[in-house]
Amino acid sequence: MIRADLHIHTYFSDGLMSPAEVVNEAAVNGLNVIAVTDHDTMLATGEVSALAKERGIISVRGIEVSAYEGELKLHTLGYNVDYKCSDYKSFAKRLYDGSVKRAEDIIYKLNKNGVALSMEEVLAQKTVNDTPIHGMHISRAGAAKGYASSPFNFYLKYLAGGKCASSCICRLTPEETIEVIDACGGFASLAHPARIDLDRSGVAALVKKLVPLGLGGIEGVYSTHTANDTAYYKELAKTYRLVLTGGSDTHYKEGNKKIGTPAFYIDEALAEKLKIEIR
Repeated sequence: MIRADLHIHTYFSDGLMSPAEVVNEAAVNGLNVIAVTDHDTMLATGEVSALAKERGIISVRGIEVSAYEGELKLHTLGYNVDYKCSDYKSFAKRLYDGSVKRAEDIIYKLNKNGVALSMEEVLAQKTVNDTPIHGMHISRAGAAKGYASSPFNFYLKYLAGGKCASSCICRLTPEETIEVIDACGGFASLAHPARIDLDRSGVAALVKKLVPLGLGGIEGVYSTHTANDTAYYKELAKTYRLVLTGGSDTHYKEGNKKIGTPAFYIDEALAEKLKIEIR
């Protein structure tokens, strides 16, 4: 059986692990296939691929795009996207430029509400300079200055939907995201559906709408899904003939999400989508 984790983050986005640390953890935990799906960037791809090959692990190109319908957050995973594709290059530039404008908007709102934070302090939280600015970079900078007890609590207090510094400007839609993933040879999977701020019927209606636009999978196996969630989304995948994807969403080693957990195994349908051999 081919064990995989198709949802991992590095410090190229909002994670704290290097590509080398990710690959090492994957090897230690007995994985055969991994996908690093950094938020809004694929800049870790080359390094991850080379390191994984040295350890006998298959690395699938991945990205997680923070797509929005209005204020509804719909994270969209893209696999096997050709990052040399002209459509992807334009898309990546939009993601980067949008992240800068959004960070400026958030910092302006924070300053208006008594949180003295500068762009320089936010950028100091990044490990890689030419990657998009993430909300977690802002949250870490705010927590470091004592405005909250942790980055997560800073996010909940200031940046979450409805809070004083919340900003959705320059976010791309799931439709745009799926279109680019498809145009650049990849396939899209809806990330952690149980975390979407909709009830199950709402998620099902959303999936029904996105399938004709090119949605190819759904992340039914996920670190915070309950057994009931997993069973439901497996059935939803069958209903709409979607492949089932799975991943941990690990961001750092010390967290409660571990690379390779929950256990997820690639079937033939997914292997075909990922363009890998499972024999």
